[in-house]
Amino acid sequence: MYVADSRSSKAPAAPATGPVRRGAVPGTVLALGAVSLVTDVSSEMVTAVLPLYLLTGLGLSPLGFGLLDGIQNGFSALVRLAGGHLADRRGRDGATRHKAVAAVGYGLSALCRPLLLLVHTVPLIGAVIAVDRTGKGLRTAPRDAMISLATEPAHRGRAFGVHRAMDTAGALLGPLTAFLVLRLAGGPLLADGGERHGYDAVFTVSSCVAVLGVLILLLFVPNRQAGDDPSTPAPALRDSLTLLRLPGLRRLTACAVLLGLTTVSDSFLYLLVQRRLHLSVDLFPLLPLGTAAGFLLLAVPLGALADRIGRHRLFLAGHAVLLLAYGVLLSPLRGLPAVVCVLALHGAFYAATDGVLAAAAADAVPPEQRGAGLALVGTGQALARFACSLLFGALWGVIGGPAALGWSAGALALCVLGAALVLRPAAPAAVSAADPAAAVPVVADPAAAESAAVPAPAESVASAEEKP
Repeated sequence: MYVADSRSSKAPAAPATGPVRRGAVPGTVLALGAVSLVTDVSSEMVTAVLPLYLLTGLGLSPLGFGLLDGIQNGFSALVRLAGGHLADRRGRDGATRHKAVAAVGYGLSALCRPLLLLVHTVPLIGAVIAVDRTGKGLRTAPRDAMISLATEPAHRGRAFGVHRAMDTAGALLGPLTAFLVLRLAGGPLLADGGERHGYDAVFTVSSCVAVLGVLILLLFVPNRQAGDDPSTPAPALRDSLTLLRLPGLRRLTACAVLLGLTTVSDSFLYLLVQRRLHLSVDLFPLLPLGTAAGFLLLAVPLGALADRIGRHRLFLAGHAVLLLAYGVLLSPLRGLPAVVCVLALHGAFYAATDGVLAAAAADAVPPEQRGAGLALVGTGQALARFACSLLFGALWGVIGGPAALGWSAGALALCVLGAALVLRPAAPAAVSAADPAAAVPVVADPAAAESAAVPAPAESVASAEEKP
């Protein structure tokens, strides 16, 4: 029996009657942030050393690495829709299954960490990665749905920013922990395909940390969220599949896919930084720290800024920042200043897009289909990034890494312009004619905006949100 459930699932959540501090971050968000922090320490320990191990230790080609890197996104995408729909279903107590599905996802990833101690070939490592990403696909939509349901609509950007900041703190600690474990274990970085006991130590510590994350979820995250209405019937599978009929969600998903097709994966970006800027191989596991530091510092303020100026606008601005990072990497700049600049811009890109996209998607779907709606957007983006990893790996093998990045930068610039046209706010007269209430800013009455989250008004809310 879950400790958190015993406090929260006996009766439907009642509205708060006492004074609530304005803008306070709900306890559910903080608990889920702690789960993500611990889990990211575990996963980023492995992610930080895996590219170098595969390419220099096992001699994998860039195209082969692109395939494995794409698996991380592709397998996640294949199960994300199923995870979102299953999470929206209700148990016997009337509560949704967001926590249960998320727990299965975190548990699968935790089980995969010890398997890395047993597999020593590329196909088997790819299979373990696939199972690990399956767990990630299952847990992402339910987790984000719990955050959105527990938070007032006007403050979702800030809530997602707080969660992503805690998540990124784990991403910051993970590579540092891997670096320290490798040093303490005395294992080389396999530049010559030598011993691997240092990496075994990393995988062992990662396994223990992953189990701790699952325990925090089970013990401290409530089963029922304040925004969940038990009287609302659970949606059928066909209802989840028709969510793209909502114009706001359809436009947002299309733009996430378009921009994902030109977003170079983190692993390829770090390899380019290491090779093009002539960084020592020993420092490679520390590169994600720069991205994580920028993400950590900017996630909360940019999330709050998205609540004020519009989430779509900040989402597009974040991709413009990524374009600047590509430009610096392709420029004649070299040395530590160039490395710091690229990683800081990369972190700012994630701070302006990751949680902001989830908050924007939550605005466009009704509460009873929140998991499925978030899964649709995330799946589209993940599949696009899977395709980008394959294409970029192939281009690297044919024309080289810098030239492939140049093509990606040009395509990203075009896609940002196209997405800006797709997400442009509706004309005031057209909005008023469709729904006079949509002319009211979304922050003026968060409760009304949430209660109006049904297929037709959801689009109006999404359109109104984009007004400054």
